[in-house]
Amino acid sequence: MLTLVYHVLFLIISLYILLKAIGYALYEINTIQNKTGGIVVIVFSVITVIFSNVMVWIY
Repeated sequence: MLTLVYHVLFLIISLYILLKAIGYALYEINTIQNKTGGIVVIVFSVITVIFSNVMVWIY
């Protein structure tokens, strides 16, 4: 039961961080006009959240 709580808590925190990173990427795309940097931030953030959550849920 404790591991399930840990997994769900980790998922919620990582999704919160992902939303913050996407917000920064949208700011970078709109305000700074750096589309490449914004897209790279979004892609790396999504990949990192997916792989970290897969590793937490598997092990």
